[in-house]
Amino acid sequence: MRVRQQREGGGPAIVPERDLAIDLARFFCLALVVVGHTMMVSPVLHPDGTVTTENTLGLQRWFGAVIWVLQVMPLFFVAGGITGLQSWRRLRARGGNAFDFMQARMLRLIRPAAVLLACMYTGLWAARLAGVDPQVVQLLVTGAGMPLWFLAAYLAAQLNLPLLAALHSRAPWLTLTGLASLVVAVDCLRGVLPLLAYANMIFLWCAVQQLGFIIADNLRLPLRRSALVGIIAGGNLGLGVLVLLGLYPGNMLVNLNPPNLSLLFLGISQAAALKLFRPGLSRLASAGWVRRLVAVAGRRSMTIYLWHLPLLAAMSGLLLLTGFPQPAGGSAAWWWGRPLVLLAVTALLLPVLALFGRLEERPTASAHARSRPAAAVVTAAVVVFIPVSDAALNGLTLGLLGGGAACFALAALLLGRVPVRTAADALPDGSGPALPRPPLSANVEP
Repeated sequence: MRVRQQREGGGPAIVPERDLAIDLARFFCLALVVVGHTMMVSPVLHPDGTVTTENTLGLQRWFGAVIWVLQVMPLFFVAGGITGLQSWRRLRARGGNAFDFMQARMLRLIRPAAVLLACMYTGLWAARLAGVDPQVVQLLVTGAGMPLWFLAAYLAAQLNLPLLAALHSRAPWLTLTGLASLVVAVDCLRGVLPLLAYANMIFLWCAVQQLGFIIADNLRLPLRRSALVGIIAGGNLGLGVLVLLGLYPGNMLVNLNPPNLSLLFLGISQAAALKLFRPGLSRLASAGWVRRLVAVAGRRSMTIYLWHLPLLAAMSGLLLLTGFPQPAGGSAAWWWGRPLVLLAVTALLLPVLALFGRLEERPTASAHARSRPAAAVVTAAVVVFIPVSDAALNGLTLGLLGGGAACFALAALLLGRVPVRTAADALPDGSGPALPRPPLSANVEP
């Protein structure tokens, strides 16, 4: 249903409804990532006192086949392309520009990340001062910082969205083909220039995001269910051929960082699956309890994503220090304990969401505040990607956690607050869609 809100003149205004099917798909992806990580993180304390981590789930024989189906990261970017394109077009209709879009996207993503980095830096330095072995601290830094790569990749794709949307409006298939060609070129050269492989953190995920654009517009292609099933099968068949030829590993987790062409084929299959099952997802998402659950999780999705792995790593480390019985990874006792681990991580997330979840809310200023200068927005983007690039190329360290927190905080200061345009100044004739008065709801992708 549509949500009615009041114009400043008192009349009702129709605000575009959220796509409940896309919200439910993103909730499913988030839940799957959290559950998957609880089965991957398994620290091991050796007799000589050293500590290592073991990816228990990844060591299972059946893991390669399962992760082929459950590697949902491409679906995240497909959904982000759908909601991002719609959000960008509404912002532009209200008189906003690309820098307004970039400002809002960066604020939503970097504010919760800045707090996470600061808390991790403070907590781990306290652990060092308390006598915790530096090796254990570095292990926690490396493991807990893993979600940050997604933040960097998603932010890069979203910051390029206005440009890619313009190209999409002129030549959608040519734009997608061009991005796919860049992905192939990088894959061909990564053997000679290994660092070039990280360029696909931009090209690959922007290409997958374009698939979301295509779904959002439908491009006048009312595909039948049989055609969508054929696309799903074709995407997986193409991926299978690449694997059988030995061009890429069959393990989709290995293909994730840095990403490669295999994930584009996976993204094509998942985009078609999303379109195929969208009517069923809409019916399921319309149930009251599902809608409420998805809405609560959606308003705090980035906080959940960023914090769940650091909390899991910290909990696992503390259990090692206390001598709590640790069943061997992959044993029956270990598997039976996974639901308890998931429950414990969920319990730890609740106070974090209460304390820091509001940082995801769209910050607003007065109704007539001016947008930030383009130079401030571009500078903020550069400041954010300096520590992110360092972490991608050289690995995350305790010092980089502190530097990253400082850079993210500086970027947030540069970006300021997102101005709110009223109905009266949305369009020259005052006929533009109304916005709710501050404070706005949390999700900046309505």
